[in-house]
Amino acid sequence: MPTFSYRAVQTDGRISEGQLDAGGRQDALRQMDGLGLRPISLAERSGSGTSGSKKSSAPVNVKRETAKETPVVSGKPPAATGGRITARVLENFTRLLSSLLSAGVPLSRALVILCKEAANPAAAVQWKQVHDLVIDGLTLTEAMSRSPKTFPRVYVAMVEAGETGGFLDVVLAQIADFQAREKEMHSKVMTALLYPTILLVLAIGVLVFLLVFFIPRFQTIFAGFGASLPLLTQLIVSLSELLRSYGIVILLALVIGIYSFRTWLTSEQGRRVWEGAILKAPVVGPLVAQFAMSRFCRMLGTLLGAGVPLVNGLNVARRSIGNQILVDAVSNSIERVKEGKQLGASLGECRTLFSGSILEMIAVAEESGRLDGELIRIANVTESDLDRQLKTAVALAEPLMLFAIAGFIGTIFIGMVIPIFSLQDHIK
Repeated sequence: MPTFSYRAVQTDGRISEGQLDAGGRQDALRQMDGLGLRPISLAERSGSGTSGSKKSSAPVNVKRETAKETPVVSGKPPAATGGRITARVLENFTRLLSSLLSAGVPLSRALVILCKEAANPAAAVQWKQVHDLVIDGLTLTEAMSRSPKTFPRVYVAMVEAGETGGFLDVVLAQIADFQAREKEMHSKVMTALLYPTILLVLAIGVLVFLLVFFIPRFQTIFAGFGASLPLLTQLIVSLSELLRSYGIVILLALVIGIYSFRTWLTSEQGRRVWEGAILKAPVVGPLVAQFAMSRFCRMLGTLLGAGVPLVNGLNVARRSIGNQILVDAVSNSIERVKEGKQLGASLGECRTLFSGSILEMIAVAEESGRLDGELIRIANVTESDLDRQLKTAVALAEPLMLFAIAGFIGTIFIGMVIPIFSLQDHIK
């Protein structure tokens, strides 16, 4: 019979450690319940045989301390999983965990409940891993930081701020609201870019079809008359021959180029160069800066509203910006805040991110003691303005792309039709 080692809380609040023989984990949990023990950890001893004698069925007191109620999740250890936890699943987890903690449910028991109710198998495994690390003595922040693919750095930083300040439930609710806002904004951007992207793909497909399958037919007709072709027609025919002769090589070069570009973007230098170029772009740059400023203000306002100190909130909020150049600019402002300067004046040198009117609003709100609410209001106004700008940009992009498609196709058509008018002279 297997031997299990346990650590549990007795009815008088003392921590107890010991061993007991049981037919399985569930049997061991039942025995502990019969002894009036609340399990903290339970593990089967390696090398325990089926004929071993019962070494200890009573608790062994180790030390006196007050312990929180920490249930054990029954079952096998979590196995590795290839499933991916989506943003929606993480948002639901965050909101439910906040509700349970607000209702007074202990953290470990709340994690047990979320593990049992998880509809996604990958999520159930992930929540169980977090639970096991928490009952092993790690903080929730440390447990979540072990899974960076599931819990982003900004998420973990906000949890750390709430856990340190003793208002974890409030911060988790704020995180869930922030995630919902981020998802809504991301959805708007993707929806705005969907139609222009479809038009671009269709345009490329039509051009490739004309150059590869349509032009060669005309080329055969022109060659039969032995007439000299106009310059435009010669260029179109040469481009068609290039695609037909080296199409595979061109496609392979494009794939290699895209892969090399993505690899370069992952490097520190490449990411900084690309982000700097994006900020300097005529139309895209201001939109990116506004979006980063909105995220920063919403994150900082959320943290300040939850009771996080200003410097800690700034350190967390800067990670939400996304653009490393802007992160560096805000980092310099944080150093000035640490020196005792006002937030509005400290952010003044980061003019790419903050306009003069925004800085004035922040300065006035800081003086009146309503900085958190003003930052949220600035984020709401900026997001509404971004929404209007995106709609305007899409409204302009659609006719421009249609005009470009018509221009390309019309150019090919004209280039093929011009020689037809000269064929009459050769026919005569």
